[in-house]
Amino acid sequence: MSEDSLPVIDMAPLFQAEDMAAQQTVAEAIRAACRRHGFFFLTGHGGTPALLAELEAVSRRFFALPQEAKMAIPMAKGGPAWRGYFPVGQELTSGKPDIKEGIYFGSELPPEHPRVADGWPLHGANLWPAELPKMREIVLRYMAAVSRAAQALLRGVAMALGLPAGYFQMAYTAEPTVLFRIFHYPATAPEGIDANESWSVGEHTDYGLLTLLAQDESGGLQVKSQGRWIAVPPLPGALVCNIGDMLDLLTGGWFCSTPHRVDNQSGRDRLSFPLFFDPDFAAEMHRLPAGNLADAAGYEAGGGNRWDGADLQAFEGTYGDYLMGKVSKVFPELGRKVL
Repeated sequence: MSEDSLPVIDMAPLFQAEDMAAQQTVAEAIRAACRRHGFFFLTGHGGTPALLAELEAVSRRFFALPQEAKMAIPMAKGGPAWRGYFPVGQELTSGKPDIKEGIYFGSELPPEHPRVADGWPLHGANLWPAELPKMREIVLRYMAAVSRAAQALLRGVAMALGLPAGYFQMAYTAEPTVLFRIFHYPATAPEGIDANESWSVGEHTDYGLLTLLAQDESGGLQVKSQGRWIAVPPLPGALVCNIGDMLDLLTGGWFCSTPHRVDNQSGRDRLSFPLFFDPDFAAEMHRLPAGNLADAAGYEAGGGNRWDGADLQAFEGTYGDYLMGKVSKVFPELGRKVL
């Protein structure tokens, strides 16, 4: 494998709890990938090419709608649930407008759900375009499939850390925070946005435990690995997985969340589909005691300086506290209005 490519991990054994030897082999591959890159390709994840094709097709139909039709489901309408559409230039990933538009989704919760009834932010119902009645079923089916993969993948992550396979599901993801995005990157920057000053998505790390990403054939994802930016071209049938800030925090920086960005230079429109599988919104985030990681090969806490200068290990509070602090910076005006 080239130094400029990510490892490919077949996670299929993680769905077969009885085959512990095969699971341990997967766990060792996950450990190596997380220690070196913080990113890897996933095969054997259980998602079907047909489902992704359905998702891509309905997404292209959505972004081809007139702007007024897309703006019928704006994020402001989603309120504290933080769902809906945003146009190009409204999301500030690294302090500057991204050259992308998108739709935010999350776990579909009814109004009588206790957290929705109590007004918890980022909990509630999604917004769906009236012009595309099949979109709801396709998106929710895709989210369910990838969430199953993420929960299984966390078995391998736990084993990679010398923890019981069910550790994360028991401690953090019995009721996970699941956020899903569909992003559309135009082939050229629209009027009013300087492509020389902005990225398709600026440099950042993700906030939670795991991100599982599907991307179309256009490419553009770049990962900062071992101090160098490397391209992550799409691999047919595979998802891209990366670890987030909370896994970095839990491991004391032994697994370090990796900066990444997007630069769409393909000359055509690009779609990407990231699903963020994160701790329970109410989970208190604490570094794992070193003794719990005694079986992790070569474990020694300390991940060095972060890309943004933040002291992640100093954070105290719930995952919801961390998440809300981040999303309010990405959409500052919306944050002031609805949170």
